[in-house]
Amino acid sequence: MSVPLDRFSGHAADYARYRIDYPGELYDYLLTYVPGRQAAWDCATGNGQAAVSLANYFEQIEATDLSERQLASAIQRPNITYQVATAEAAPFADESFDLVTVGQALHWFDVPAFHAEVQRVLKPKGIIAEWGYGLNEVNAPIDALVRFIYNEVVGPFWDPQRRHIENEYQNLPFEFADVKQTRVTARREWLVEWYMNYLRTWSAVQAFRKQHGYDPIDQFDSDFRRLWGPNHREVRFPIFLRLGRKK
Repeated sequence: MSVPLDRFSGHAADYARYRIDYPGELYDYLLTYVPGRQAAWDCATGNGQAAVSLANYFEQIEATDLSERQLASAIQRPNITYQVATAEAAPFADESFDLVTVGQALHWFDVPAFHAEVQRVLKPKGIIAEWGYGLNEVNAPIDALVRFIYNEVVGPFWDPQRRHIENEYQNLPFEFADVKQTRVTARREWLVEWYMNYLRTWSAVQAFRKQHGYDPIDQFDSDFRRLWGPNHREVRFPIFLRLGRKK
């Protein structure tokens, strides 16, 4: 089993503030396949983006992450229990959950080991849902600048696992029944400062900063402000999702 990777504890507060939550359309889609509403496990919950939404639908949410600092920033709800745990060693009894979710984190896991745990903890006919999102879209000039930063500036600092986001998990195993796939779009209205702070949450930006001692986004500050202007712009995050049923 590979060693669990933690790329986000060092900037947990910024991650909690600037990372997106997920649109209602995503939950509406996956919940049509979930047979029960008693319990769900949100694995690698981070600061609880998905757990908080799921808490509106389920009696109890168990939310785990390997980062204590991420969990310290999580939004509290009466029916959410947060605890430190890895994806590959879930502290739950067999057949505990109607649904298991993992958003924007599967590529960090030992996937076969995680899926073995999912098969164990899901109830009969329970559902696993996994999703992620790649590069966002604003407009052609801003998108071109972001892709330059992504590929040329911080490109060498992306972990190899990043390729699984780029190919939408197509090369990661998914040995479940009744597999479904869909895409939805998260839309946000942001000022340029908020957008640049979102870019600073990228793991590759954090790795660049650690090695070089400065923030690579800072050198593009004037470019972003010129291209963005003083007003809000819509930022679109294309989300891919796959789900399956326990065999």
